[in-house]
Order: sequence, then structure tokens, then C-alpha cells
Amino acid sequence: MSAGGDHAVNGRWEHFPHDADIGVRGYGATPGEAFEQAALAMMAAILDPATVRREQTIDIAIEAPRLDLLLVDWLNALIYEMAERRMLFGAFEVKIEDHHLNGRALGEAISRARHAPAVEAKGATYTELACVEERPGLWRAQCVIDV
Repeated sequence: MSAGGDHAVNGRWEHFPHDADIGVRGYGATPGEAFEQAALAMMAAILDPATVRREQTIDIAIEAPRLDLLLVDWLNALIYEMAERRMLFGAFEVKIEDHHLNGRALGEAISRARHAPAVEAKGATYTELACVEERPGLWRAQCVIDV
């Protein structure tokens, strides 16, 4: 299953099968854009991100020694914020410099009636973990999410 719009555009996301868990993969012109798309893929496993109002902004700043580890930390930070704040997110902004990520998640408080989450994301894992430049201007960021 693939989603996220026109495949001619570099920024897109998709799911890939992985046992009982779900693989998320984001593509973008930069690692930051690929991370944004991977976060959207994770949200799309829970619900349609388009149904989430962008009423609140949560800032997230993290660092890790490698891009792939930064991806796991970014997704786990989002999962933590969703659980702690009882929120869902529908849009993301990520800037990465050196080994530092500054991100924003835009969303709203969970409304079970309106959002009807399909699953709960429990954690991003190191399974199938990758953050690579497939060709100049096309980055892929992926891992498996425990649901």
C-alpha cells in the first residue's frame, strides 16, 4: 500500500509489511523531509492524518550520533508526546543539522469519537532501520513501529 500523493514528487510516505508490526517509510529531498514523511506514515497507521486539526504545536529537540538513530528517537519522541499529552498529530516540520534535530508536531487532543484510532503506536524499533540517500535529492527514512 502506498499513499501520500503523486509519486513524481520526492516527498511521500508508504507502509511496508512486517509481521504483526508495521513498517513506515518516508521519502524526501532532505533527511528532514524524509523524517517528516516517516512521521506521517506512522500517524497514518493510527488514523487519517488529514482528520487531525493543527491546533497545538509541540517542539521536539533531540540529538543522536547517526541519522538512523535520530529517526528512531524522533518517532519515539512523537509516540511519547502522543501518550503524555493525549494528542494526535497531523503535520510535522523537521530541521536536521549535524546530529541535532529540531522538530515540530502539529495536532490536537484525541477525540475518540472523531478520530477513531485503529491502533496504538507503542514504539519505533531498530528493525529494518535505515536512513539513506537513494540518489541525489532523494532520502529514504524507515523503521518498524511496534503497534
